[in-house]
Amino acid sequence: MTTPTAIARRSGNRLTYAVLAWTVAYGGVRLAWTVGEAPEFGPFGSDLLGFTGWRSVVLCLAAGAAAVALDRATTWRPMLAGFAWALGGALVAAAAILLPELVSLLLFARGPSFDPVAFASRVGCVTGAALLGLATARYQRRTRGDCPDCCRTVRPGQRRSAPAPWARWAAYVAVAGLVTRFAAQAVVGFDGLTQDASVIGLEIGLVLAGVLLPLALVRHWGEVWPGWVPLLAGRTIPRRLLLVPGFGLGASVVAYFGMGLTQVASGPAGEFSDLFLWVAMSAYCLLGLGLLAASSDYHLRTRSACRSCGR
Repeated sequence: MTTPTAIARRSGNRLTYAVLAWTVAYGGVRLAWTVGEAPEFGPFGSDLLGFTGWRSVVLCLAAGAAAVALDRATTWRPMLAGFAWALGGALVAAAAILLPELVSLLLFARGPSFDPVAFASRVGCVTGAALLGLATARYQRRTRGDCPDCCRTVRPGQRRSAPAPWARWAAYVAVAGLVTRFAAQAVVGFDGLTQDASVIGLEIGLVLAGVLLPLALVRHWGEVWPGWVPLLAGRTIPRRLLLVPGFGLGASVVAYFGMGLTQVASGPAGEFSDLFLWVAMSAYCLLGLGLLAASSDYHLRTRSACRSCGR
């Protein structure tokens, strides 16, 4: 009979091989571009942010080494898991330009600065982050807690039905971040921002992500469709409908504007003043961090009970 632990082990091995294959393939491309001649990447000058040249090669090798360490570890090691998550976050941050590019493609408004090679490289970088994240999550499920099926550490019967106070504050911080961002833009004016379809789409998406989404994560109408929604009123909202954009947008916004803050700190102001850029990008980072925190509480609060341990 195949036990859950054996199934988890085989799944973990497949993820480890997938990360190693990505390390060889994508890391090989990074190595070839580092020792040889890398393509020209248009106005950005590089396909990745922060991690270019040998740093990108080292990052790929570190991801492969972390995957092997996760696979071989038999006990829960928080430092190892934290290191692996940090590497995944670095990979996402390196490909942060992917966020506005995806928005432009969804709106069929690909700009003249779009570079298919750079876009493919960023997708490859995020793919490695996703694979490493899955391998890390599998490691936690296998070693953390006393249940091999869920890795939960709380005692049975301690499930919460209401959002934690810190999650409510996180949602309000996300909304405040969006309000601050638009207030800063109002000070310098909206000239030129109402003529680009991709920018308009991004702003509309940010309004939805910065107001409706964080509030839905901490309100009852984020779990059950409210009465004014036709055909769906009273039905349970699928968790992924909120968790995917909550975690996805939160991580993307933090990565993109976090790297933007780093560039502002080390480079010239450009079109806007340093003060505006610091305020606007910091507000975006607050929006992303608030989404991540509220999404984490929503996930813990709405997940199904484990069939093995009841938690």
